[in-house]
Formats: sequence, structure tokens, C-alpha cells
Amino acid sequence: MEQPFSSSKVTVEYFDPHDVYKLLAPGLIPRLPLRDLNWQSHAGPLRSINTLHIELLPSGADCSNIFTPLSSPNPKGASSTDVANQPARDDGFQTATIVGRGGSSDQVDSTLRPPAGPGKERRHQIPGLRRTPYLKVLLIRCDDNDTYKSTTKAEIKEWIKVNTPPAQGKSGAENHDAFEWLIIHVVLPNTVAATQPRTTGKVPDSSDVSKTATLKWRGSSTSLLEKLRTDFNGSGKGAVDRIRQIRIGVNDVPYSMLPRVVPAVPTGYRETEQDSDAAWADLIGKFKELILSSFDTRVTQYEEDIKERDAQRSLPGWNFCTFFILKEGLARGFESVGLVEDALVGYDELSVGLDTIIQEQAAAGSAEAHGGALLPYTPDLKETAQKALSEIAGGTLEFEEEEAVDLQSGEKQKLDYSESIPITSSKKTYRELILANNVSLFDFRCYIFARQISLLLRLGNAWSTREELVAKLKEQQEMVPRGVAAKTPVPKLNEEQENLLQLAEICKRTLEFVPAISTVMREDIIAAIMSAKKHEEEDGVKPVLDSMLSEVVDNMVSSFAFSVAQQILAQTSTKALPIPPSTLNDAHDQKTSIPDPKMTMHPARTTSLHGQGTQRPPLSPGFPSGRLPGSIDSPATSSFQKAGLEELAARRAELYALSRNILEECGKKRGWSDGWSSVPTVGEAGIVDMEEIGLDDDDDDDDDDAEKTKPAARETAEVLHTSVAGVGTTLLRTALDNKDDFYRLYETLTDKALRHYTVAHHLHSVQACMADLAVLKFHLEEYKDAAYYFYRVIPFFGESSWALLELSMLVMYARCLKKLNKLDDYVNQALRQLLCKAAAAERDRLQQKSRFRNTLTSATQYPEASAITGFLADLISVSASLEKDVRIPLTSLCCDLALDGPPFYDEGQDSFSLFLDFHSLLVDEFEADSVSIRITSKTAGGSREIWLQTEKPVTIRPGPNKVRVQSTTMMAGTFEVDQVRLSSEKVLLHYERDPNQPVDKGIASLKNPQVAVYQRASGLDVRLSGTKDLQLDKKKSLDLELSTGWNAVKTCEIKIRSATGGLRLVMSEAEVVGSTQATKAEGGTFKFGAIPANSSVKVRFPFTVEHDLLDVAVRAEVTYSTERGSFTFFKTSSVPISLAVEVNVQDIFKHNALFSRFAVSSASSSPLRLFKSELLGSEVFDTHFGHSPSQPVLIFPKQPTSLLYKITRKRGVAIGPKTNKTLYLKLYYSVLQEEIEDLFEKTIVADLEDSPMREYAKLIVSKVLAVVQARLSEHELEKAALLGELQTSFLGHVNWESHFAGLGSASNTQQQKSGTSSPASSSSSSSSSGEDISSATLAGFVTAFFTNHPFLPLPHPESIPEPNTIVIPVDVPPVAIVHTADLRVSSSQPPVVNGTDASDGSPTFVINQLLPTTLHLKWTRMWDTDLSTSSLSQDLEFGYEITAPGDSWLLGGRRKGHFVIPAVDDDDAEEKLSSTAETEAEIPVVLVPLREGYLPWPGVEIREVRAGGENGNGTGENSPVVNVAGGVHCETDYRNLGETVEVVGDRGRVTVSLDVSDGGGDRGGPMVLECEGGGWGVGRVVA
Repeated sequence: MEQPFSSSKVTVEYFDPHDVYKLLAPGLIPRLPLRDLNWQSHAGPLRSINTLHIELLPSGADCSNIFTPLSSPNPKGASSTDVANQPARDDGFQTATIVGRGGSSDQVDSTLRPPAGPGKERRHQIPGLRRTPYLKVLLIRCDDNDTYKSTTKAEIKEWIKVNTPPAQGKSGAENHDAFEWLIIHVVLPNTVAATQPRTTGKVPDSSDVSKTATLKWRGSSTSLLEKLRTDFNGSGKGAVDRIRQIRIGVNDVPYSMLPRVVPAVPTGYRETEQDSDAAWADLIGKFKELILSSFDTRVTQYEEDIKERDAQRSLPGWNFCTFFILKEGLARGFESVGLVEDALVGYDELSVGLDTIIQEQAAAGSAEAHGGALLPYTPDLKETAQKALSEIAGGTLEFEEEEAVDLQSGEKQKLDYSESIPITSSKKTYRELILANNVSLFDFRCYIFARQISLLLRLGNAWSTREELVAKLKEQQEMVPRGVAAKTPVPKLNEEQENLLQLAEICKRTLEFVPAISTVMREDIIAAIMSAKKHEEEDGVKPVLDSMLSEVVDNMVSSFAFSVAQQILAQTSTKALPIPPSTLNDAHDQKTSIPDPKMTMHPARTTSLHGQGTQRPPLSPGFPSGRLPGSIDSPATSSFQKAGLEELAARRAELYALSRNILEECGKKRGWSDGWSSVPTVGEAGIVDMEEIGLDDDDDDDDDDAEKTKPAARETAEVLHTSVAGVGTTLLRTALDNKDDFYRLYETLTDKALRHYTVAHHLHSVQACMADLAVLKFHLEEYKDAAYYFYRVIPFFGESSWALLELSMLVMYARCLKKLNKLDDYVNQALRQLLCKAAAAERDRLQQKSRFRNTLTSATQYPEASAITGFLADLISVSASLEKDVRIPLTSLCCDLALDGPPFYDEGQDSFSLFLDFHSLLVDEFEADSVSIRITSKTAGGSREIWLQTEKPVTIRPGPNKVRVQSTTMMAGTFEVDQVRLSSEKVLLHYERDPNQPVDKGIASLKNPQVAVYQRASGLDVRLSGTKDLQLDKKKSLDLELSTGWNAVKTCEIKIRSATGGLRLVMSEAEVVGSTQATKAEGGTFKFGAIPANSSVKVRFPFTVEHDLLDVAVRAEVTYSTERGSFTFFKTSSVPISLAVEVNVQDIFKHNALFSRFAVSSASSSPLRLFKSELLGSEVFDTHFGHSPSQPVLIFPKQPTSLLYKITRKRGVAIGPKTNKTLYLKLYYSVLQEEIEDLFEKTIVADLEDSPMREYAKLIVSKVLAVVQARLSEHELEKAALLGELQTSFLGHVNWESHFAGLGSASNTQQQKSGTSSPASSSSSSSSSGEDISSATLAGFVTAFFTNHPFLPLPHPESIPEPNTIVIPVDVPPVAIVHTADLRVSSSQPPVVNGTDASDGSPTFVINQLLPTTLHLKWTRMWDTDLSTSSLSQDLEFGYEITAPGDSWLLGGRRKGHFVIPAVDDDDAEEKLSSTAETEAEIPVVLVPLREGYLPWPGVEIREVRAGGENGNGTGENSPVVNVAGGVHCETDYRNLGETVEVVGDRGRVTVSLDVSDGGGDRGGPMVLECEGGGWGVGRVVA
């Protein structure tokens, strides 16, 4: 095939008369290619040329006819014979032939011969058909000035004269081959030229040469380089420097070429490494400058000529082919210098121009007048078509101007037209054919497309162009003459990444090219065959094509299109695509039968598309564990994707799909279906197949002839449809050879397209390919693989609204699983999903039927019932053999779920029923073993649920259904339906919803999900309450009372459980109160025998709590049986356990008695009635109380009451370890709020006694009390307590109907026996009263009740039979010592005011009066009742201190001191518990008041004194140590506490002067003239 390599390369011609190229090449070649060139475009911005390759050719070689580059930098000159024998092929591609490199320096020398004779070559009249050099280089060797003058100068002049055009008179045509020239002076070492500086002004800088040596150089001499520039550069202002000098090092010259004679006169000049590098850089820069100058001149001339020719388009004789060659020359020029984008634009413009010319010719009907005529057909296609026709005929066919082709003798000839690469510009001499107007439209389009593809491959840096470029560079670098070291290292070749966007553009253009060229090719072949017909009609009418020709045309076009697609897939292959592994079996990837397209055209090329065969993951649809086709697992995958990755993958996938479609069409002719034709039809059952009738059958004779010719026509058609004549591609011919190979290639192409679509993330296309594989596997009866693909593809079509297609696939999927005997997957995956999808389609049909549909829109197709019938029965029968239930959402098979009305209650028994309505979407009816509904209620105590179930199996029919479910479990409250279940065998249709989701915003699958269940007054009931008698030092108890109501219970079981966290029920101490006793009681479960109707049983059980709680809840479950069956009753009741009374106590110790004051208050916002109080004595203490009130005391929350009790110790009672010393305070009370609630309940029940709503009494009471508790304020309670009645106005403006929502009528027994009765029929027969009780009726009753009872009188206290009692234990605090301190003024010092005594009021004394006082101390130990801390057996020492403010009293005498209390012996303990006259203390002190006024008596502090102090001092009188911690507890009764002393001044008469003038001086104001004492100064302290 054509190598699509076309690097940026221009030709540089060199003339080497002195054989110095081999010395220059080691330094020049490593510096190639040229890099970073910039050219200013004439019609756009600056163009950058990254890399420009140079092809160095010796003078005399014909550049225009070179196809394969020379194999060495010094190739042999091509002779005229060799040039004539070379093929004249030039398509812009220079494919390097990679062969072994080698050769010695002798061989290189032998190839350097001067040309036979330079002469002018004849230039082609059409520009663009030749490749001419952009630069001509003359390599000279001149060792000294003498040689230059004698020979070298003349040779240069002669070369310039022969090889360069004159400066004047250069024509425009010559500018198409414009070039520049350059002279390179190669200087060898050990020559005179090597000792000369480049310019005479250069100063040597070598340190080894002395100044004397420098002075010997003749400064007037001119170097050879300057002479060359002076003689050949010109003297004009714009003269170009065309002289460069390169000096060769001594180590770089072969010994044979090294001069033996060293110049006698040294100059002192030495070439440095920097100078050498600068010279080489200057030479490379000059190459760039001159090449770009030549290129610019050529482009300018081409653009002028193209503009001129294009302007002549409308003139007669204008030829598009000539214009094409001219404009293509410009495009090839751009391509040669690396401006590939500009070259591609040129070819795109030419392609559009060709289309325009063809359209103009077709419109005008004349080809000559519009750009010239093209060939009507392609000879190659004609030849191939004739061979194909002969092959089909099986014998010899004669064609005009052709020899007979005999296919019977020998081996069949191989058709190689399509086997070769179809799209290549080197397949034919296209340019010569175009120039000669001997090209067909088919070849013309193929050539343009081939050139476009080759340029795009260069832009995309495809593997072919990149590898060829590497080979070319390697060739140039390795072909340095042996024995000569390179001056510069070989540059490393960087691996450049491919441009995936450009490769994607190639695939995109191919997808557009194939359909267009197929049409052109079809017309070309028909025109070719028609031109060869011997019996062509004379009137010029195109004859009708026969079936044989049509088959050949189809085969050839299919083969060509297939080959083009495979070629582009091979050329755009890249390792950058992370193609996932194949999902096909390993056997399907074998290349022995069906060769891979890549391996066919590139045997040595492997790509990422050749994925290794991987083990198929498990095919069980229920548990897929293999890698999905949509997953990408490749090392190339990273966190980011390369630009163009998805685009390239998508375009390549489309090419694979195109190849598969071509194969599919070829297979259809042979009866090889892809499986879609046999797919089960679900939505088109009513469509009748139509029969094709020919319109030309006019008479019976024609019908008879047609009948006779039918067998022959069938045989001919079979031969045609199975023929591969015209199919030249080996891959396609092999696939069409037999059915197995066809399906194997079909699978391979589909799989490759699928994997490429996966990389491109085209999910829809991935699923479409997977569906094709699934249908194909099903058609081939490979059910295991088919099930694998169906499992993965069916959900996609369901989500994409392909309902009918999804159903068809589900039918096939079900058949696959059934064939595989995978019953579990068959039921759970296939049948389950099939029925759900069919039901979804039926639901949509019903919705569309109920809506207004625009008549302009097409009707939606829905599956036919016949296609789905029978699957439901199969599902139910097969599920019986499975281990687990088959769970299917009920809403997937049914719709319009709703509860029909409120609950219906059975008369005379505790049960109720619900009616469930739903619409079955199934096409078959089935029998449901049971239908059940669960209703739940979320409460603070947890979730509650009730199950309702049918009594017998129910037949579910397609369409509307009504089912009655019943429950014998009663639980009052508001519920919501959260589960609905229909079971048949092991098929369970279930519906579940979240009861916490609002109904109006939730799923609308179930209408009216709320259910209100109430407790009837005559039914069984359980009531929880706290005990009326409460004693705080014992466990609290609760009473659970069971009332049977109308139920004559045979057996009964009560289970009592805690419903509050932290509540522990002590069931081991529970007891049954009453005559009816339990037959068995164990762990909170009580079993009873027969209990008559309208009787009650009370169970009392204590409880404890882990932390303080205000309320506790208890759950009671009662299971009982009557004559009508077994029933269950659930109820969770809550009662307050917080104390209603708060009591605080204050103790005051005296010498002989203890006074305790109890403050009683309400613990809640409700007032209390205190009927009676008692303080119960103990074995040690007696209690005394005053007169009790005659009426109950009202206690308000903010107004507590006080109770004062006197406690004395009994005499003669010894305290022992078991002596009861605790007192008990017993209060008889009632809570006003509880009285009000009881009042409401009794009043409502009394009003409902003779009403039809009597069964709703408990419901009404519970609703009313809930509102009362929420609205009854503290103010209303206080007002009711004061007025003795309760106003009900606070319950006005309540929407009572909302509190009774969801209630219905109670049905009688006969109605409940009918399982199909509807709410409409039920309402016709009412309950015993004959009225329909609704929520509005109940609300009306409550409203009327409050209207009729504006005031409710509170019960009289005497009418309360049993008030609540609370017994509070009261402990007398033990006190070791009770001291009594009393300050007594001596009787010899009476008060100054006569008649005033201390007992009658405050005594009066004078300031500074001496008051002799006695401190009297006494004590008692009778209150030391705690034996564990008693101190009776030891002496106790106490210290006293009299304290007073320093500004009020002056204290004298013994203010501090200590005393000892003796221990008490057991013999006379009672007598020694208190002090006697002998043990009491009388301590004299003196008190002096210091200020006037009422002064409190000084205080006395008494504390225990320890035996020793912290400082080790003994207990002395002056330093007592007080025991602060760890001592005995003592109390002090200070008798003077609260008493005061009146202190007055000692003044009897005072004389005061009010005359201001008598004041003297400037003092002024009144003056005390005289003060007379009152005579009270006796005993005063005088300062």
C-alpha cells in the first residue's frame, strides 16, 4: 500500500568538483533538519515551520523523477538510462525503503563523479509537475590564494553561469522553479587557507604566539573568504551574502586527504571551537534564509497564476484538470515545507471546485463548455465488473473490445481490485491522467480524498507517518561516511503524541466520502457495462438492468466501501485509545477463519484493538460479577482524557458500524438474518402482511408465463444471492463464504463498535450494539450469551421509553432463561419484569384514554393482550418450586389503590373491616390466597400496627376489584396504611409506603390511606390509674382495671409491659384485687378463666423508675376468646406519677420540746383541697396539734398553707437499734383539675346514655379531655376554685369535626357476613339505632353539649367519697447537745424608767451605765437519738464567747470560757440527759451601752472544744481550740434572740441660747448654756 508519509522536505542540490562533501557531511547532517522557520504568508498571519527536512542531492540527479530517496548522503548520479527507466510517479510522498546501511569511504569516493555535462533541462509547460531544488550549493576546496587565482575563480564563474539564471529578464514561468545558490568554501587543515583569519582585521588571541611573529604577517594581504565575497557577492545595496566558509578539523580528515606540506610561514591564527560553532550556525541560518526566499518567490508566482486562471473560468477552452494541476502545485509546495494545514485547505478547495464543475455540467448538459469532459467510466472498474459477470455466468461471456474470459479452465483468477488498498494516490499515475483529461470522476474523487487523508495523517502524527519519519532521520544520521567522526552528537528523537482530533477528522471525512463515492462508483460501473452491451438500444434510452448486473454492482460497491472503511480504521489506529476488552468468547476472536482487518493490511502492525481474549464473566443475570462492556480498564486511563479521545473513538465506532451494515446487507441476500426479523412482535399483532401485486400483469397469458418462469427465476436468484463475484476484499469474501464466518465477523464488528462507543461515552449507541448482539445470539440459539446481553441492555430501553422493544426483549430473555433451566432468574428477572412492563403500558393506555388527545398527533402503540397472555400463570406455577418468595411491587401490576370509606365495625364483637379498591393491569385473572393490609401509627411510645386479612381466597380479575379485609385486633387511634400484600403460591405482590410522608405530597399510589379506629363504649377496655393511697417510703403502685363490656369472656390473658424508658414494673409483687383471681400469674402475664360480661378485674403492681419522670406509660395486651372467636386488644395508657403536693419542714429545738412547721403547697398549676392532716407519732416521740379547721383548706400554687406540730420525747422509752423513731405526716387532699376531668366525663356519659351515640362515649370523652387539658389555664382553675363552678366558654371556637375525622358507621352482623358488600350497600342498613353516625354528628353533639352547659358546678367536698392520701415520713434530726443561753441583768440594777420591766418591753438604760449581768447556760441530751453517732458515753467540752459590735457595747468580765458536759451512764441515763442546777453555769459579766437607741443584746456563741490544738498547746482558758469539722452536732437556744435594750442619755435639764448676737465672733447659731444631769449617773463610767 501507499505509505502515507510525506514529511516537510525540500531538495538542495550540491556540486562537489573537489570531493569535499564527505568531509562536510559529518558536521552538516547531524544539524539537520532545519528547525523553527518563520514565513510571512501573503494572505494570513505568520506561519511557523517547526521542522524542515533537507534532501541533499548531487548535481545531475533528476529531482522531479525521484520517488525513493537516495540511500546515502552521497548517492550516485543517475544516468539518463536510469532516469528513463524509473517510474514517473510523484504524489508528494517520499517513502523511504528501509534497507541495510553500510559502505566504506572508498565506496563513497567512487560515487563522487562530476556530472557528464551540465546543461539546461527542459521544463514542463504545466507548473507543479516537477520537483526542483530550492537551493543549489557549490562546494569548493581552495588551499591558497594562488590556486584561487589560477583555477578556482574561473570554475566558480563557470558554475554560476551555467546553473543560475541571469539577474535580468527572469520570466514568471521560471519563478515556479525559483531557487537560490550558495558557495561553501571547505578549508582543510595544514593549508595556507587554514592559517588565515576569516577577516584581515581579526587579532589572534593565542597565548603561544609572540608579538614578533604577528608582525611578520603582511597586513595588506586579503584572506580567501574576503576575496570570494568581493568577487561573487555583488556590490549592490541589497546584495545577498552567498559565501560561507567551513573549516575541517585535523581529526575529521582522512589521512589520505590530509596535506603533507605545512605552510612555512605561520600566521599565529588558530580556529577555536566557538568560532567553528558560530560558522556552522551561520551556515544553517543561511540555508533557512535562502530556502524561504525561494519558497516565497514560488508561492507568489503560483498565486498569481492561479488567480489569473481562475478569472478565465468562464472563457471557452478553460479546463479544470489543468487548473487542478496548477493549484495542486501550490498545495504541494506548502506540503514540502511543512505547511500541511495550508496544503489541506488547497485540496479542500479543489474538492469543492470539482463538485461545482460536475453540478454545472449536469445543469447545462454539456461537459466541454464547463471545465472539460471527464471519462464516462473507469476502465479498471469495467474490467472488474466484466470478470465478475463472467464468474456469475460460470462460463464464457463476450464483451465488446475484450477477449473472452474462461473461468472453467484452471484455477479461478483472483480479483485484486479491492484487495489492494483502495485509497492511495500512488495506485495510479493520477496526475498524468488528470493532466491528459483521461480520468474518470471516480478516480478524480479517490485521488483528492487520498491526498486529503495523507495530509490529515501527517497532521495527526499517525503511527505510519511517525515511524517513517523516524526511519528517515535514522537513515540520515547513520549514513555518515565511515571513519569520519561526527562533529555534533546525534539528537534524540522525542516520541510525539498523536493528534486524536485530526485522526477523528479522517474518520469523519471517510463517513461522508463512502456514501458519495458509492453512488459515483455505482453509476460508473453501470455506464461501463452499458457501453459494452452489444444490443444497446438505438434510441439512447438506458436499458433496464438485469439481476446479474445489479448483483455485481452491489458486490463491487459493497466491497469497495468495506475496504475503504477497513483501510481508514487501520490508518487511524492508535494506542492512545483505552479500548476495553471484548465481551465475546475467545473462540470468536480466532483469526484463522476470519482475519482481522488490521492484520489483513498490516501483518506486522498490532494495535489496541487486538485485545487479548478474556474469560467471560459469569452469565447469571442475578449476580453479574464480570466487567461490564461499558467499563474502561486500561493503563491509558488517567484522571484526564486526551483531547479528541472521545471524538476519535466515536468516529471509529461509526466506521465499524458502517462495515457491519455492509456485511449485513450482503448477508440478507443469502438469507442470513441478524435476528431482528424474527423478534417477537408485541405491538403490531393487528397488522396484516400485504402482498405485492405487479401493475403490468394485464392478461392471463402473462400470468401463465410468469408461473412457468418462477422456478427458473428462483434458481437464478439463489445463484446471484450466494455469489461473491465482484467482492475483492478477502475479509468480506471469507465472511460471505459460509454462515458461520458471516456471523463471526458480524459479531466481531459489532463488538468493536460497542467498545469504541464505550470509550466515546455514547451510551445509547453502546446499548444499541449490545441489543444487536443479544438478538443475534438469540437468533443463533446461543441462549447463554443472549441472556448475558439481554440482562444488561433491557433496563436501558425501559428507561428510554422504548416500551414495545423492551417487551419484545423481555419475551426473548424469558425464553432464554427457560431454555437454560434457570427458573429463579426466569421468574425473578424475566417474567417479573415482563409483567411489570406490560402493566405499565396498560396503565399508560388508561391514562391516555382518560385525557384529551390532540387528533393531529399519532396514536401511541400499546402491546396486545395476546402477546402477554399465559406468562402470569407460568409465573405462579414455576414460583411454587422456588425456595424464596417472588416479591413484586403491587403498584407495578395494579393501579388506583384506595380505601373505600371508613372502617366498618361488627355489632356485638370487637372487630372491624376495611374495603380495598384497586384496578388490575394484568391481562389474566388469578386467585389470590390471601389479601392483607397493615395499618400503623407512630406514637411517642413506639410504632403500633394492625393487620387485616381476607377470610378466604379471592379471585383477582383484570380491571376494577374490591376486596374486604377484616381484623379482630382492636387498638384505638389514627392509623395509615403502609403495607398491602396479595399472595398467590410464592408470588407476593406488595405495596409499601412511608407513613411519615404527607399524603398530599407523597406517592399517590394509594388514596385515602388514613384510618381512624375508635374504641366503642360497650367493648372490652383497659384503664390505668395510680393508687389513691401513696406512702413515700414504699414503692408506688399502679392499678390496671379490665372491663369486659359486652364480651362474655371464656379465657383471657393479660400481658402488661412497660412503655416508658427507665420504668421497671415489679411484677413479682403484683396482685389481683377483687374476687376474680388469676389462674396463673407469671412475669407480667396474667391468665384468667371465664369472666362474665360487664364485669371488671383489677391488677395492682408496684413500679420503680431509674430517673425522675412526670408520666409513665404501660402497654396492655389482652388476648381473649368468646363464642364468636378469638380477639386481641392493645392499649397504651399514660398516667402522671409526679407528686401533687410539696411539703417543706422547719425544726426549732427547745430544751424540752421540738416545734416543726410544715409548709404544704401544690406541685402543679392546679389548686388543691386539703381535707385533713395528721402527724403520726412513733415509739420515741409524741405529737401535739392545735384545733383542726372545720372546712377543707384551698391551697393555691402561689399560696401555701402551714401546719405547726409540737413534738416531745416520751419518758421511759429506751432507744434501741430497732426502735421506730420516724414520724409520718398524712395529708388528705384532692386535685381540682382531676375533679374537673371527672366532672366532664360523668356529664358527657350521662348525656349520651340514651343517645344513638352512646357507643362513641369513650371517643368523645377522650377528645374533649385532650382539649380541656390543653386549654384549661391556671387562671381558669383559680377562678373555678373560688367560685365553685367552671365556665366552659374557654372551649368555644374549637373545630370539633376535625377531631373526629375518618369515622364511619357501625355495620350490623348481617352486613359483615357478606364479603363483597360495598359502603353504599352498608349505609342502607344501619346500626341498632338506625342512624348514620358521622364525624359531623359527633361534632354537633359536643358543640350542643357546651352550649347547654355554660357552667359546670364543682362537686361539694363532702361528696368526694375517697380523697387522695399521701403519707410522708418525717425524721427527727438527731442533735447531740441543745444549749440554752440567757443573759440576765442583775436585779440590783433596775431600769432608769420607773414602771418598765424587761418582761413588758425593752428595758431602758443610760449611756455608759454599768449593767451587771449573768450569763445562764444549761443543756440537754434528750435529742441525741442516733445510736451510731451518739456521744452520751463521753464528756464533751464546749467553749462560749459573748460577742457584740464595738460601737454598741462595751463588754467586761469573763467574755470567753469553756465548760464540760459530763457523760451519761447507763444506770441513770434518763436523769442525766438534761442539766441540773448543779451542772448549769452562772457567769457574771458587765455590759456598758455606748450609744443611744434600741440595741440588741450581745450574742453568745457556743462551740465544741477539742482536746488538743494544731499547735500542740493544751486547752487553756485563754486559748480554746474550736472543733470546726468532725465534732458533734449541737444547737443553741439563745433566749435573748430578738430582744432589745433602750439606751438614753443622762440629761435632766438643758438651757439653750437662741440669740445669734451672743454667739460671739463669727460662729452664730444657738448655744447650750447649761446642762443638768437627771440623777441617773449612779454607776456611770466617767472618763
